[in-house]
This record gives sequence, structure tokens and C-alpha cells, in this order.
Amino acid sequence: MATATDTLRYRQVIGHFPTGVAIVTCNGPDGPTGLTTNAIASVSLEPLLLLVCFDNTSRTLPAVRQSRRFAVNVLRAGQDDLARVFASKRVARQKFDAVTHMDAHGVPVLDGALAWLACDLTELHAAGDHTIGIGAVTHMDADPGGEPLVWFRGAYGTFA
Repeated sequence: MATATDTLRYRQVIGHFPTGVAIVTCNGPDGPTGLTTNAIASVSLEPLLLLVCFDNTSRTLPAVRQSRRFAVNVLRAGQDDLARVFASKRVARQKFDAVTHMDAHGVPVLDGALAWLACDLTELHAAGDHTIGIGAVTHMDADPGGEPLVWFRGAYGTFA
């Protein structure tokens, strides 16, 4: 079992791997819900599959389990305040007060996102304090001219 020192050191070391920042959204029984994550990855091109890691204590995970659909909204440079809102423990209604969105293909898609992918949940796998979700991509779009929000060494930034 990892000690608190191991956990802190792991976060420091893995923080040297720069990632994009995304907000995973879905329509839950009480309306739209979502969370900020940098734990997403392309899994397969045939079929189109995407991996998302959910903290087991998140309120979004049960909603994804129930709805069997989710969207990954890739954030653009300058959306770090939005990332912080969705990373907080605010109730979903308060999180969605911070951004307008549309319902596209059965999932909430955030206005201003750099890119988005709508997915059908195909699998869930327990993995320590997280659950890995695999989604089959059904719809997607992107802004070809935008710049991504990046997470590196525990802080938001850009490529510049």
C-alpha cells in the first residue's frame, strides 16, 4: 500500500507529463453533470474508442453508469477558471451556471470547448481509487484554430 509520501512523490513525478484538460459531461437524473480530468486517452481507431478515468467518489460516475453516454469537452487556453469550477465539489447545477452548453447527441457539449467527442459507454473497469470508462465515439467536432489548455507540474498553462 502506498504511503502519503509515495502518493505525493508520484503526483510530483507524473506531473512532469504534460496533458490536455477536459471536462467530462453527461445527463444525469437531476440534469447535466460533469467533472474536470486530464486522464483521457485515445484507445482505438477501429472501432473509435476513448478512455476516461473517473474518481470513484465523483458524482458524475453514477450518472455515466446510468445514462451510458458521456461527452469529453477538450478545453482551450484561457478556460482554466472553468476547469477549476468543474474540478470543485460544487453541485452540478452550480457548475453548469459557469458555462452555457447545448445538448448534442444526448450529452451536454460546452460552448467554447476546443473540441468535443460524444461517446456511448461500452465498458467500466475498477482501477484502484478510479474507474476506467471506455466509450465508443459516436460524434465529434473541433475548432481547428484554437489552442489547448495544458496541465503541467500541477498548474494550468499553454504551449507558449
